[in-house]
Parts: sequence; C-alpha cells; structure tokens
Amino acid sequence: MSQSPEAFLGATEFLDIEHEAVREFTAAAIGSSSTDRERSARLFTAVRDQIWYDPYSASEDPAHYRASFVLEAGRAYCVPKAVLLTAVCRAAGIPARLGFADVRNHLQTDSLRSLMSGSDLFVYHGYSSLFIDGKWVKATPAFNSELCARFGVPPVEFDGEHDALMHAFTADGTQHMEYVRDRGVFDDLPLAEILTELRRSYGSLLVTSVASVADEFTEGPATSASSGGSSHPLDSPADRR
Repeated sequence: MSQSPEAFLGATEFLDIEHEAVREFTAAAIGSSSTDRERSARLFTAVRDQIWYDPYSASEDPAHYRASFVLEAGRAYCVPKAVLLTAVCRAAGIPARLGFADVRNHLQTDSLRSLMSGSDLFVYHGYSSLFIDGKWVKATPAFNSELCARFGVPPVEFDGEHDALMHAFTADGTQHMEYVRDRGVFDDLPLAEILTELRRSYGSLLVTSVASVADEFTEGPATSASSGGSSHPLDSPADRR
C-alpha cells in the first residue's frame, strides 16, 4: 500500500473503534503509558491474553468479526483477534492495518486436523501491521499465554519495536510454525475472500456450527474477561454465538 500511515487511523465496518467497549478496553490497557511503543505493547498483551484463542469459533456471520463483538465473546481465532488488536491500536492513535499469511502449524489436535480435512496449513492467518516510530512492524496476538503453556510454546512477546510473529520452534526444538505465503495488508477485513478460501481449503465444517469439542483449545479457564474487567462464563450466550 502507498497511502500515508495516517490513512490507517479511521473506523471501518469491522474496526468499530468508536464503540464504547473498544474505547474502554483501549483506555484500560494503555493506562498511563505515554509512547506509541509502550501503548502498542500493552494493547498487544491485553488482546493476546484476555481473548482466548479458539480455532473452532470461525463463523460466516460478518457481525462476529467486528472488534466490539470479539470483546463481547471473549474468545476468537487469529483473524478476529487481529481485527481487535488493529482496532484498539487505531483507537489509541496508532496507525494500524490488517495483514494475512498462510502458515503451516505443526502443533494441532486431532479434532482440529479433522475439521481441516487433514491439513496443517492455516490459510489467511491474521496479524496486525502497526506504524510505530516511523516504521511498520508486525504482531500476531493469536495464542494466549495459558494456551501456549499447554503446547510447550513460549508466548509471542511484542515490544513495540520488533516484529512479533509465531515462533518457528517450540521450547524443546520441535518445529512449530512456518510462514509459507504472504497474503498482503488491508485497511479493513477482506472477509469474503477469507471465507471463500476457508471453504475451498477445508470444506464447510470449519465455518459452520461445530459440535462440542474437548481438547487443549476448548478447555479454557472458568471465566473470560470482558472489556470492563468483569467476567462471564465461557459457556455464556456470547460464547455460543
């Protein structure tokens, strides 16, 4: 993209940065931080850990991809989590874009691999591209810290200065994540393109209602944090939508 960074500060259909919940979450996360580097790092950590990573939450409903809904639900897969991080960075005055790449994930559960037609290639993995101190940096807030611990993978850390992408290896040296194709960066979520590719790659199961699955991804904590710091049970109506 050739636009100036300031072109990536506004609200969009999915980046509903004027929504009260988005504003409240942003203010609570950045606290008294005064620099874009520190604000972006705090926002990254808040999105990473307060929204549980759930690959079974893929949906065909556009409303489920808005930043405000992600906060309400308290769990999401990588694309909506990237939407939320991009939105809250814009709400904090940090130019932000959505980026996507195809990644090969060598850590899966049997349930997830089955829904993905036996593939370990995740198409349109979402991340945020943030303009900080004169340069664009990439950050993916997908895997929350508790989930990383279950898989033996150190959580991705973001310092507001260097790219923060998925680790190539786990703590014991096992191959974990491999980036295989760059899908580019966008001002707003290209949802139609993403859903088309998900259906083409995996069929309809991954983006339709998934029956109850019990594995490392779904066995989350008893409660999920909302934007205001309160919590709701993970089997609440917001989580089932």
